Amino acid sequence: MSKASGHHLAQVNIALPQSPLDSAQLRDFVDLLEPINLLAEASPGFVWRLQTEDGDATAVRGFDDDRLIINMSTWESLEALAGFVYGAQHAAVMRRRREWFTPIRAAYTALWWVPAGARPTVADAEERVAALRILGPTPYAFTFQRPFAATDSDVAPQPGDDWLCGV
Repeated sequence: MSKASGHHLAQVNIALPQSPLDSAQLRDFVDLLEPINLLAEASPGFVWRLQTEDGDATAVRGFDDDRLIINMSTWESLEALAGFVYGAQHAAVMRRRREWFTPIRAAYTALWWVPAGARPTVADAEERVAALRILGPTPYAFTFQRPFAATDSDVAPQPGDDWLCGV
């Protein structure tokens, strides 16, 4: 699933902190935000990430829950995103997620293709996560474990659609 001509890969993941961001419990997480964000931006294939004027997205709200933290970015390819996500420095931080976040039983991350240069919105992310939770992986919203190639069509799946792969 290499670089898709004319497309970038969007990703969103959400997390439910166990405590407020200014708590002692989340101090290490908050301290790691800037270095990890800088690492992402310096990674091959990085295109864009959601952030406020504070330099991160911790103040961005969505998913009908003001407690959730939203991380969203775009990448040139699935391989580029995977290289960052599973790279040693990011993986070391992710191994500590149970210290900081309450497990979410439903899908909490989704991947999808956007036209090159497009900036997905939180509303887009909400739709993709909802579709993944309801239908499982489809070309509209998928996972690292079940990726789909980029297409020029970006239509939300409907029950009975042939491309839903039997869902």
